[in-house]
Amino acid sequence: MSAEGAELGPGSGPGPGPEPGPLCPEHGQALSWFCRSERRPVCAACAGLGGRCRGHRIRRAEERAEELRSMASAARELVIQRLSLVRSLCESEEQRLLEQVHGEEERAHQSILTQRVHWAEALQKLDTIRTSLVGMLTHLDDLQLIQKEQEIFERTEEAEGILDPQESEMLNFNEKCTRSPLLTRLWATAVLGSLSGTEDIRIDERTVSPFLQLSDDRKTLTFSTKKSKTCADGPERFDHWPNALAATSFQNGLHAWMVNVQNSCAYKVGVASGHLPRKGSGSDCRLGHNAFSWVFSRYDQEFRFSHNGQHEPLGLLRGPAQLGVLLDLQARELLFYEPASGTVLYTHHGSFPGPLFPVFAVADQTISIVR
Repeated sequence: MSAEGAELGPGSGPGPGPEPGPLCPEHGQALSWFCRSERRPVCAACAGLGGRCRGHRIRRAEERAEELRSMASAARELVIQRLSLVRSLCESEEQRLLEQVHGEEERAHQSILTQRVHWAEALQKLDTIRTSLVGMLTHLDDLQLIQKEQEIFERTEEAEGILDPQESEMLNFNEKCTRSPLLTRLWATAVLGSLSGTEDIRIDERTVSPFLQLSDDRKTLTFSTKKSKTCADGPERFDHWPNALAATSFQNGLHAWMVNVQNSCAYKVGVASGHLPRKGSGSDCRLGHNAFSWVFSRYDQEFRFSHNGQHEPLGLLRGPAQLGVLLDLQARELLFYEPASGTVLYTHHGSFPGPLFPVFAVADQTISIVR
């Protein structure tokens, strides 16, 4: 018997604990001891020399309860400490971002005031040039006008220069000042971590490529090297590339969904415009190779984001088991996220012509939409 049970004398089991409790189903005695080897409460007979827990590490049940209370208290303190740190960090980030927004607002406002002064001066110069040119045309004869040709040319050229735009980009509000990697990660975690934040996406069976098999619940796509002969062709169906569109489309708001991709080494996940062509083997139907699709893709150990034929490599060391997709049409943002690690894999900012459909392609094994 271990040191924890050394107080049990030979030939006798430990006495009952000071507080009555549930009875042992085998001996009918109070479960006043705790067997650490089997991690369950036991009675004195079980813990004695002839009991089933002989030689195990045992201790009094009240001592184990006090140990658990201490562990729970430490866990609560840890949670409070970490939440306090996260709260403090969020407050600091909020303050930093608000200061940046205010600074950008002030800069844009000052640029507008500066440009207003510039255009007032420009109008005054133009008025002076106009008066000078009108005076020449009114008071000079033909010979004098010919002699003033160079001066007239220089005045005209000066007027054209005044009308050139002056730092027009400086007059715009730079929305990049609101971007924060910390805020983006927390936002993505909050959206995908909430059951109410994810969409119930299902595949539109009319769009499924004949190289794909669709599950009965319309959430799983399985690649097949042989083209199905049972698929009825239609205008919505992709007839060459192994693509499929969701039945749901989005025109505004915030939307999120997750895809299980751990079984596939060749897939594409993202969004596509309803104008995406479906027929033929050209790039206009290939996801990421046209202006109608925005996708995260994997081929073996290569990961990248693709849109309109532009492919941006992503330096991932391993493939995600699940891939979260967040589409914020108001913010004009598309984000790909790994829920397991809380990592933002890629963020795309730009305009999206609606309506947009979740889009999928798979050329190895299966991928599945998860809720």
